[in-house]
Amino acid sequence: MKLWILRPVDGLPANDNPWEPWYDKCFGFVVRTETEEDARKAADDDGGDENGHSWDSSSQKHPWLNPKYSTCLELTTDGEAELVMRDFAAA
Repeated sequence: MKLWILRPVDGLPANDNPWEPWYDKCFGFVVRTETEEDARKAADDDGGDENGHSWDSSSQKHPWLNPKYSTCLELTTDGEAELVMRDFAAA
């Protein structure tokens, strides 16, 4: 199995940003799966309101499945020491 980190793409325009407004949303996942496709599906299955409202199919974007809206990178042990993920939102 592989570890994947999924995050929103930076710099999305406000009129096409599933994370606006910021509340009731997931902003990151670390997932253990074999493939990127499976990692994206796991994040989508456990997402918040960034996916849209279940009662309004026209609002559903499923941004964890779409590279336009989210990144999905394999985590490896290679590289410099770094903070891998800090997911913080202040009100």
